Amino acid sequence: MPSLRLGSTAPDFEAQTTKGPIKLHEFIGNSWAILFSHPADFTIGWFGVFTTILVTPSAPVCTTELGLVAALDDEFQKRNVKPIGLSTNDLADHEKWIQDINDISNVQLNFPIIADANRDVATLYDMLDYQDPTNRDLKGVPFTVRSVFIIDPKKVIRLTLTYPASTGRNFDEILRVIDSLQIGDRHRVTTPGNWKKGDDVIVHPSVSNDEAEKLFPGYRTVRPYLRLAKNPEK
Repeated sequence: MPSLRLGSTAPDFEAQTTKGPIKLHEFIGNSWAILFSHPADFTIGWFGVFTTILVTPSAPVCTTELGLVAALDDEFQKRNVKPIGLSTNDLADHEKWIQDINDISNVQLNFPIIADANRDVATLYDMLDYQDPTNRDLKGVPFTVRSVFIIDPKKVIRLTLTYPASTGRNFDEILRVIDSLQIGDRHRVTTPGNWKKGDDVIVHPSVSNDEAEKLFPGYRTVRPYLRLAKNPEK
């Protein structure tokens, strides 16, 4: 299928998750969503007569990331955002791993995690790792990279990020982008570099000066193409 780009409709799919079967578009409903993949949790493998827990090089990173997402549950709810995770493990592995995440991060992980052992969703969303030769299962099949898709209530992809398996994501940055996207949807504004919730915003170029005076009283013109205004939601 064509590459997924900003503005593409997020492909719908059905999958088994730790919260039961889901259809992505039904799961999102009228909310925003973050679909994010992690390479793998731990898996149980048989080597000779011994049972061995195989831990991928990325597994310790994944454990910390999912703990962070669980800890940010209130922040996601404030923004009407539903997280949904994915890895190429089965439900039994997910359930055991969630116990570790809860214990290590002192959280209660409540969002669903997709079991994508066949890589169906990972292939649909181009999440598979083509770079890191160590990010493979015992058969040499790639695990996923650390992909992020922010999807709005219209099921449109608004952000894509791809991190290597070795690097944990900054979920404060993901929240910051959500804040930027949401204020931009509610008002005719964009946000400057290093913008944080509550900071001044940029009046959108499509807004005339007369409109800007009505919408953003007291806005200031730095350059004809750069007009700053107080945050309308502060």
